[in-house]
Amino acid sequence: MTISERPMPHLEGATHRQVRVRGVRLHLAEFGSGDPVVLLHGFPQHWYAWRHVVPLLADGHRLICVDLRGFGWSEQSRTGYDTESLAADVLALLDELGLEQAVIVAHSWGAGVGFRVCERAPERVRAFLALNMTHPWTRHRDVLANLWRMWFTAFVEYPVVGRLVLRHWPAFTRHLLRRGVGGPAPWSEAELTEFAEATRVSAHAGQSLFWQYVVRDIPAGFRGTHRRTRLTVPTRVLGGELDPVIPPALLRGEPYADDLTVRIVPGAGHHLPEERPERVADELRSLVSGTRRPPGGAEGTTPDAPPRP
Repeated sequence: MTISERPMPHLEGATHRQVRVRGVRLHLAEFGSGDPVVLLHGFPQHWYAWRHVVPLLADGHRLICVDLRGFGWSEQSRTGYDTESLAADVLALLDELGLEQAVIVAHSWGAGVGFRVCERAPERVRAFLALNMTHPWTRHRDVLANLWRMWFTAFVEYPVVGRLVLRHWPAFTRHLLRRGVGGPAPWSEAELTEFAEATRVSAHAGQSLFWQYVVRDIPAGFRGTHRRTRLTVPTRVLGGELDPVIPPALLRGEPYADDLTVRIVPGAGHHLPEERPERVADELRSLVSGTRRPPGGAEGTTPDAPPRP
């Protein structure tokens, strides 16, 4: 399937290119130089979701903003939108770029992919910063109590219907972006238009992403599949106090992890890269700095983490 021919949003310092990975061409927007950091966007967005974070980190880091398969200016395919396949795309991309190891920063759906990368190939990830996404060990009773927050997925996940909604109802995408924030909307009209149009073009990928989550990830979660693998990558989960989709309650639970810290940002919602870019940048610097400590250090704790059971 073809790559979008829409005009590319401008961001100072960006270098754009296509890299062929597992049968599709992925679009990358790269900035700066230094230690490699791979940034994975959420839904309904693409690489431009990092526009406020990039200027804060480009000095001293090589930022690789990836359009996931089928989104933004990456090539669409008929299949390959399940979390396992998207994680395989990221690992293959590291191979193509000649990177033995990288830091991963990921938002929302992209963070779900990031967790899977860390589980599959922990030696490839120096550190992982997950934004506005549950870790894989959330308690089932917390998930069930918050299922109502996922009402919007009923419009997206079903084949045919979901594609029609995403392709022909841009007001739906705009609504998701507006309702996701915890305070004054950070979106300009041009940004809302950009992401709504991008979602229209990538309707097949968007619908497939949600449907694969329903048929694969949800059953795996209730089977406890992730409890068979312990997370060894130094990881920080950053959530928004007012996130209407992933509230702090969904970040509880005892993780099967050596070094995972949860922190909650007061007054913020579901779009931390836009709402609190400075906090995201600070957390990344702190996390990466912490990975330089001698092996065997104690797991970090923080006073604003949600209580564990």
